[in-house]
Amino acid sequence: MKWSSQIKPISFLKVHAAEIVRGLSEQDEPLIITQNGEAKVVIQDIESYEKTQKLLAMLKILALGNKQVEKGKVQPAEQVIKRLRCPKRADK
Repeated sequence: MKWSSQIKPISFLKVHAAEIVRGLSEQDEPLIITQNGEAKVVIQDIESYEKTQKLLAMLKILALGNKQVEKGKVQPAEQVIKRLRCPKRADK
């Protein structure tokens, strides 16, 4: 992705809002809006936003799992599977 083509000033957003909204759905790339020459906001279509949120959630789960591994909080897979299949028996 070439970011330079996706950077527009806020004045462009004000004049072309409807066009931008249509384009975001088709391009699947975010648009960076600048104000006074500085990047201020990123605009993206809802589908891309939802994908990003799901990806972040998965990354958080992986990071938590890695922390547990580092702390030694692990169990053999066989033991966990038994506990999931039959919770009352696995404790015995």
